[in-house]
Amino acid sequence: MLTEIKTERLLLRRLREADRENIVALQADPETNRFNPEPHTVDGANELYDAWMKQWAEHGFGYLTVSALDDPETILGFGGVRYHEWNGERVLNLAYRFWPFTWGKGYATEMAAAVVAWAEREIPDVPVIANIMVSNKPSIRVAERLGFTIHTEEEFAGEPSLHLRR
Repeated sequence: MLTEIKTERLLLRRLREADRENIVALQADPETNRFNPEPHTVDGANELYDAWMKQWAEHGFGYLTVSALDDPETILGFGGVRYHEWNGERVLNLAYRFWPFTWGKGYATEMAAAVVAWAEREIPDVPVIANIMVSNKPSIRVAERLGFTIHTEEEFAGEPSLHLRR
């Protein structure tokens, strides 16, 4: 079971019910959805949070809160991997979302590198994927820094989306 991961600057820990309000607000924030053709609503984000908590209960891992090591009470964002069905294949979906005040500081890359290393070590038989809208250049750069390459280009909500793998 995954409990936490520490990186050079970050503390990644499992979601808790007490995190719901903050994470739901982040997931539904219009600015953090600017590349999402179907932006999340508060109700939809709450449904996702329920699914994420179920992932933790069933599998012992999932999305994590992200905080600075020196300020573990302030949530900068969340991210991680969870089981997902993609075109008939069981995969680990890599996802993250950070508050805008954190953008440009390398937190997404640092968090994702640690989580992908954990997943590839602990669940090596399930591939890690990232699905990213073509318009989301910052997330594409994060994926490329981690060694992900384009596997397929598909469509999501009428817009081009990349399916990347390591």
